[in-house]
Amino acid sequence: MITDVLLFIVFFALLLLMAWPLGRYMAKVYSGESTVFDKIFLPVANMLYRLAGIDAAQEMNWRQYAGGLLIFNILGMAAVVAIQELQAILPWNPEGLAAVPFDLAFNTAASFMTNTNWQAYSGETTMSYFTQMAALTVQNFLSAATGMAVAVALVRGLTRKNTKHIGNFWSDMVRSIFWILLPLSIVVSMVFMQQGVIQNLSPYVTVDTLEGGQQTIAMGPVASQEAIKELGTNGGGFFNTNSAHPFENPTPFTNLVQALSIFLIPTGLVFMFGNMVKDRRQGYAILAAMLLLFVVTLGGLYVSEIYGNPIVGQVGVSEPTNMEGKDMRFGTNGSALFAAVTTAASCGAVNTMHDSLTPLGGMVPMLQMMLGEVVIGGVGAGLYGMMMFVMLTVFVVGLMVGRTPEYLGKKIEANEMKMAIIAILIPAVTVLFGSAISVITDAGLAGLNNTGPHGLSEILYAFASAAGNNGSAFAGLSANTLYYNLMIAVGVLIGRFGVIIPVLAIAGSLAEKRVSPPGPGTFPTTGPLFVLLLAGIIVMVGALTFLPALSLGPIIEHLLMLQGMTF
Repeated sequence: MITDVLLFIVFFALLLLMAWPLGRYMAKVYSGESTVFDKIFLPVANMLYRLAGIDAAQEMNWRQYAGGLLIFNILGMAAVVAIQELQAILPWNPEGLAAVPFDLAFNTAASFMTNTNWQAYSGETTMSYFTQMAALTVQNFLSAATGMAVAVALVRGLTRKNTKHIGNFWSDMVRSIFWILLPLSIVVSMVFMQQGVIQNLSPYVTVDTLEGGQQTIAMGPVASQEAIKELGTNGGGFFNTNSAHPFENPTPFTNLVQALSIFLIPTGLVFMFGNMVKDRRQGYAILAAMLLLFVVTLGGLYVSEIYGNPIVGQVGVSEPTNMEGKDMRFGTNGSALFAAVTTAASCGAVNTMHDSLTPLGGMVPMLQMMLGEVVIGGVGAGLYGMMMFVMLTVFVVGLMVGRTPEYLGKKIEANEMKMAIIAILIPAVTVLFGSAISVITDAGLAGLNNTGPHGLSEILYAFASAAGNNGSAFAGLSANTLYYNLMIAVGVLIGRFGVIIPVLAIAGSLAEKRVSPPGPGTFPTTGPLFVLLLAGIIVMVGALTFLPALSLGPIIEHLLMLQGMTF
């Protein structure tokens, strides 16, 4: 257990050491200051602007910003559908894989465009190399950059005054991709390749096994997709078993690098926020609330898996630790850390089958997604999602002391609160309604591989993953059906844009306000009290919304497990 705790401490130390300078760098990138990559990427960016007829210096109001974002993402989704439907005649398809069925292609396109990367298919038997690269990997970059752009637009809304402009969507997208995502992806890809992650366009290899049979081993451009899937908190694996596959995640070192990559940019964006608002303590306070929630959830998941399933001990297994569904290379500590990280950061990468976690262990990843993608959260989405709860917190404090709520000198009034509540509730409503429909319809129940509370947990997890734009799965639900392909696709779209549009509306509203200097009655938003209030309100909202459903799923299942009953 000491070595396990040491791993967690090393993880947090490395994360903060890397994210702090990255945050300062990103603040320079989005503020238009000179950076080390300007000589390389500025000519490329200017050429793209000329070809597209875009004036990158032309600022946008929030409606123009949202319009550009929606059009760009819809066209991207259409391109991903088209590539999947045409992959049989497109190049780099050495296995001759056929076109993807339309409902699955639609689901996959919606998923990758929204940074969800839910996969109802086996990558190595469904997608050609061209589709993996030109459709899925490209969307990994674009969807991550979209989230980063929205976060930066919201920060500008908080820092600007008496203006309708929150930046230029096209400029923010290009800077996110070329100045941040691409350099990091190149470095991480090289690390992965050095460790044994494959990167090729070779046909699949058929080998003779020691037992005298034959096995087909899938090849492909894995390292390049692996890097951006983690850095962009996308999570879509090249192989069906995702980061449990030795070609995606070959060593304990790559397991640690992947976990760090998932958290790196979301954490760096919080440091960037502190730099851009000219008060680093504001960023530290938000990060403290995020880390507080994460440490608690990681501890709960780890302890539950270490305690294991007492039923296993009754059949002669001496160690109570739950190793079902885990890779021996990573153990309980590496598996628990990865499972907590990937669901805290809305990244669907998995190195453990979450369906095999203990009931309470499985509830932790589910709960992190249900809390609104704010426990660190996805690239960009974590910061702007957390800011919705920040506004809710200062609103509650304002009610208690009888003052108009304000944050960073901006008054948080009725319009901002309406939009913030919409952004918080839309994913929750999507989870509950989607799950409710699925448990009362034959099509929804047909996909279950388990009965009782565990079956309910599988459905709850699927819709929490969709609405939270996470993409991981319990793996016990047969989701590649017409019903789930369409339902999950709708869920990921609502979960993504049902939050982004209100966030941009808030950014536009705040940018028009003047900044009021702090007074004697101003509630400080940089101290421990604010951190505890923020974390407490997040937990309270999550508990009030989802505790009844969780009680019928993982909580009751865990109690029944202790009595010797399984499902």
